[in-house]
Amino acid sequence: MRYKLPLIALLLIALVAVPPLFGGGVQYALVNALIASLFAAAFNLLMGQGGMLSFGHAAYFGIGAFAVLHLMQAVEYGYMGVPTVLLPLAGGLAGLIGGLFAGYFATMRAGVYFSLVTLALAELLFSLAPHWEGIFGGEAGLSSMRMPWLGFNFGTTLEVYYLTLVWVVLCLAVLYAYTLTPFGRLTQALRDNSQRIRYMGYNAHTTKVVVFAISTTFAGIAGGLMAMSNETANYSIFSTHISAEVVLYTFVGGSTVFFGPIIGASIFTLFGFVVSGATNAWLLYQGLIFVLVMLFAPKGIGGLIQAHIDQRHRLPWARLPLPYAVLAGGGVFMSLAVVFFIQSFEHVLSNRYQAVVARTGEWPDYHLFGASWDPLSPVTWLVPLILFVPGVIIVRKAAARIHEMWEGQGADVEKSEAAPATSGGH
Repeated sequence: MRYKLPLIALLLIALVAVPPLFGGGVQYALVNALIASLFAAAFNLLMGQGGMLSFGHAAYFGIGAFAVLHLMQAVEYGYMGVPTVLLPLAGGLAGLIGGLFAGYFATMRAGVYFSLVTLALAELLFSLAPHWEGIFGGEAGLSSMRMPWLGFNFGTTLEVYYLTLVWVVLCLAVLYAYTLTPFGRLTQALRDNSQRIRYMGYNAHTTKVVVFAISTTFAGIAGGLMAMSNETANYSIFSTHISAEVVLYTFVGGSTVFFGPIIGASIFTLFGFVVSGATNAWLLYQGLIFVLVMLFAPKGIGGLIQAHIDQRHRLPWARLPLPYAVLAGGGVFMSLAVVFFIQSFEHVLSNRYQAVVARTGEWPDYHLFGASWDPLSPVTWLVPLILFVPGVIIVRKAAARIHEMWEGQGADVEKSEAAPATSGGH
């Protein structure tokens, strides 16, 4: 806790002070990152702490969005006088109601069957939403405008950012406080051994429904914030793509650490904002990152950070920077090779390039990394190989060295702890 509070304080200061230095595009990306962080944290309450993997959490995200849009329309047309800053509560209430209803049926099953039921319920809503024009606005969706309140017109992206920041910080604080409550401990016990919960006298099904509903409440608030930010939403918000994204955020960030999903959501949202403008293959890069993290850091980025924090008194920090730097260097070589290969194929297989080939019968050079490359030259395709192979060798050697240092340090500590007992025995 000694290091957490100063870090959180510095992060909050940065979140308040830095965004005005950027333009509207970056501010909008930060709004999306905050919303994705809250959505991922809400999902992780169900999956990471409760042990229930939902494949349809976009349903409650979308329900919250449409609930807020209906309320925004009522405020815009003068039917109600709800302050703009309180509108996300409508999303939370809608998420709560939807979660209680869906959770009652979904939690009758466990494991993969629970996941499939949540997926089926979300797909059912996704299929019906375009036809329920009165509720979801048909295929076009619903739109509304943010109304002024107390001198704030919420007409700029920066004002929306600060409104979103306040809501996200408050919700994350509540979710973190939840983990420290007796019911939060019960939620973790439900994940570890639901049968033991029954032996302790608790109703496991009711407990699951409550946890499910709490998770969907905060997912609904996140959806409401998204609706307020975009001032519109349509039925595509219920798609499996949205549900898959939050699963991706959570696993890459690390479901075993409270702030893990927040890290994953922030990284991927900002990654998409930066990379999507440079290449059409940015989703492929996102998938590659997911695969690599799952292969080499199964507990996610947050779990990796937490492991270093837990072992901070045992690790040889003076000797770690060099192998970590070597590992990063090897990773850079491998990354350049992969990017070169993918981007080369994207250029050569693009419709524009193929049209030139069909018209002229020639394969012209393409530009990448500030140079021209001949797609028919073997040298062009040897470049990624020349970068990749040394990168793999460097990464393997550095990783082995780091593993030795971690294991060796643990062994040294065990020996030092056992030495006094041994000497005392003599």
